[in-house]
Order: sequence, then structure tokens, then C-alpha cells
Amino acid sequence: MTIYRHFFLVKTLALILVIAVSIYAKLFTYSVGSVFHPPEYSPYFTVSLLTNVFQILCTIPVILCLFSWALLRTIKPLNQTTNFLLISTILTGSFLLLEFFRLHVHLQKLGVPKVITAIILGIIAIGYGLIFWRVIQSTPYFLLLTSMGLMFIVVIVDSLKLRGDGIPSLLEGVPKLFSEINVVLYYWEFCFREVKRTMTNSVEG
Repeated sequence: MTIYRHFFLVKTLALILVIAVSIYAKLFTYSVGSVFHPPEYSPYFTVSLLTNVFQILCTIPVILCLFSWALLRTIKPLNQTTNFLLISTILTGSFLLLEFFRLHVHLQKLGVPKVITAIILGIIAIGYGLIFWRVIQSTPYFLLLTSMGLMFIVVIVDSLKLRGDGIPSLLEGVPKLFSEINVVLYYWEFCFREVKRTMTNSVEG
């Protein structure tokens, strides 16, 4: 019966979210129906293609970490690995929301420059690495370092405010895409290894 309570809780929270968003749209936007409007149509397949691919990639680490955490905590409830997975879920989930809903643009409209947002994210990432260094040091962490380096390039290119649409867009978009590819590869490898190792030890024990 516990699993059915979980199903009920998730669907209840989803319903509350829909109601809350609908009320907000009714009060502060032009139409309550706008919350279910389809994305803008373009006759060209390539328009926003890699942006959409990037956003899809952003969902993968969240799913990997959340699923692995939910599975491993039933076997070893309190250890550094499960804590690492939980915090990783929160951080990658926050980054997903930031990118998908373009929260950094809304923050910019409120007077918070993108550079400040990037610095805060950088500080969080460094703190994350320091706190969980004992876990990270035995993993292919060069993928995370590469990802951070690529995102640094993205911030630099964005701050330069280069003119044009072609080259500046590629200079910002390509590093951003490959940054997320590195993140996906890192958590795929880490989660696969930890789940396999824990399950093997559990069977042998």
C-alpha cells in the first residue's frame, strides 16, 4: 500500500502545481490557457534544434541521480554516496529549471546580471566539489572539470556581447552543448558503477 500512497502524493502535488500556475496565469498574464500553449512553430527543422537537444540532455543527470539515490538508499540509507547523489539531484535539477525556464533572463530583468548568476553557480560548484571530494576523486572527475571550463568559455563569450547571429551563437552554443554532454557522461558512469557495485555487494553479503 505504501507505493500507492506515493503515487497519490505525486499526483496530488502535480495537481496543486497545475492549480497554482493556472491561478498565477489568470491573475498576472493575458490568458489562463497560455500555460498549455504549444511551443512556437517554425517551418525550419533546425531552428532551436540544438537548444532543444541541450535541454533534453539537462534532464538526464537529474533522472540518473534521482533514480540511483532512490534505489541505493534502500540498501545503504546513510552514506556519502547516497548523500552525493541526493545533492547532485538537487543541483542538476536546479540547473535544469534555470535553463529550461530561462530563469537567468528573468533575474536579469530584475537587475541581476548573468555574470553574477554565473559566479554564484561557480561558487556552488566549487563548494560541491570540495564537500564531496572523497567521493569524486575516485571518479572520472575530469569530465566535470572540462564541463566547468566550457561553461567558463560560454560566460566569457556572452559577456563580450559580440555582434551578429552566426559565429557568436556558435561560440556560445557549442561549448554549452558539449559542457552538458560531459555532465551526462559523468553521471551515467558514476551511477552505473555505484548501482552495479552496491547490488553486487548486497548479493554477495
